[in-house]
Amino acid sequence: MKAVRFDEYGGVDVLEVREVEDPVAGPGEVLVAVKATGINPGEIAIREGRLHERWPATFPSGEGTDLAGVVRALGAGVSAFAVGDEVLGWTEQRASHAELVVVGADQLTTKPTSVAWEVAGSLFVVGFAAYASVQAVAPQVGETVVVSAAAGGVGSVAVQLARRTGATVIGLASEPNHDWLRRHDVVPVTYGDGQAERIREATGGKIDAFIDTFGGGYVDMAIELGVTPQRINTIADFEAVQRLGVNGQGTHAIASAPLLAQLVGLVADGSLEIPIARTFPLDQVRDAYRELAARHSHGKIVLLP
Repeated sequence: MKAVRFDEYGGVDVLEVREVEDPVAGPGEVLVAVKATGINPGEIAIREGRLHERWPATFPSGEGTDLAGVVRALGAGVSAFAVGDEVLGWTEQRASHAELVVVGADQLTTKPTSVAWEVAGSLFVVGFAAYASVQAVAPQVGETVVVSAAAGGVGSVAVQLARRTGATVIGLASEPNHDWLRRHDVVPVTYGDGQAERIREATGGKIDAFIDTFGGGYVDMAIELGVTPQRINTIADFEAVQRLGVNGQGTHAIASAPLLAQLVGLVADGSLEIPIARTFPLDQVRDAYRELAARHSHGKIVLLP
């Protein structure tokens, strides 16, 4: 099979698509033929070595967490799925950027037929990061929550989940994304110089919670805006978690197949939109990550093996 590999930390040029041995499902595992697999900013940080102390790589390293595909084979003891089933899920082995992947049966759920492959294959990381972030700051009816990078992969999901709580949601984004935010009943505010004052104007100075999906000083800004550390969550600024005592809840804090089934159910019934910015064939993985690194995409970038 073809799979993404890299032999050392570095930029996109270390990524290669190689022919490697097909994986085999062991007891409790499922072999999935991957139809779609999302890419995420955390994978850039891991590949560049910036998260070596937290998540070291073993070389040659694969990559990728999100996945959706078709069950190809079952390991011993697996009865929840059958060969040919359409599924989505995740792997903890940095292995989904490939044509085949072995996944624990408890890390998969059935893909509704109405959900597109590229959406299903990119739901786990952003969906759970957004869900964990909203859960951590616990917005209530009548409160106001601000979300940074509100049109990005995680942010675009977080604003929708936050609105489902009944809170007023302020989304920081570039002006081309403001119409999308308005369509989802989110109040858009342009990010960049002067954004703190624009947030104050949009909220009347009443800000109850802040979700940071981008890093780069948003946690400090939230503190300056008067939000208490307990009502701030960041998935990007680990230093601020230690320094300021804010929440750092993310994808793996709540990972479970039943919750993934709930999220994809919201997608299937039209209650939740997962914007897809662009898709790339597996062989163009370097180009996909170049686009992701620019950090201007509205929604997810997805590989199609």
